Amino acid sequence: MIGEFGRATTESGTRTSELSTALTGLLERVDAACRAAGRDPAQVRLLPVTKFFPASDVAILYRLGRREFGESREQEATAKAAELSDLPGVEWHMIGRLQRNKAKAVARWAHTVHSVDSARLATALDVGVRAAREAGLRETPLRVLLQVGLDRDPGRGGIAPGDLPELADHVAGLENLQLAGLMAIPPLDSDPDAEFARLAELHVRFVARHPAGTELSAGMSGDLEAAIRHGSTCVRVGTALMGARPITSG
Repeated sequence: MIGEFGRATTESGTRTSELSTALTGLLERVDAACRAAGRDPAQVRLLPVTKFFPASDVAILYRLGRREFGESREQEATAKAAELSDLPGVEWHMIGRLQRNKAKAVARWAHTVHSVDSARLATALDVGVRAAREAGLRETPLRVLLQVGLDRDPGRGGIAPGDLPELADHVAGLENLQLAGLMAIPPLDSDPDAEFARLAELHVRFVARHPAGTELSAGMSGDLEAAIRHGSTCVRVGTALMGARPITSG
């Protein structure tokens, strides 16, 4: 008869095997996509999206060599960051839409926020980071990516391409934020190649004005090859790595 400890050990071993196999396959996909695009695989990072999954999964991925993790809900991410605070070198990325009233909390643990789409949110994050630095909770500025809206659905977030230069200039002038680049999600039922081509053109113009903003966060489980083809430097992968969500987002 297997006791609780034995059952837990078996379950942990099974999950480690699942994640290790999926991670190996994904890294091979990224490498193949880079080779097909004539790019150095070192130019593209795989960001595991661990939202809705337990901290134990993050710990397994950490043991498998990952150090960056993407989350989309402030409360869940804050709890995970606290639970795993003893793991050195972990970098948490906020990839989901962010309300201004959550900015102070996110500023305490986030290494990068991928979803800045308004001057008011940027200012709130700047204030939050300043408070965190003054309290000794962080030492560095917060890296931020500006989310570009490639469609007209306000529910998906993102700033209109025509308003991007003004927002970029605003963020660049904030003391506690580091303008690192752009992020985008293709419209539903769109051609990823066409949308990522549009994004690449926007990014070229963006970098011409803000040379340090070389990060391009684009591509997920189903379209990472197209994103890499058009210059993505960070692919955000959840389902293809983690599997079906164990809990709902409700």
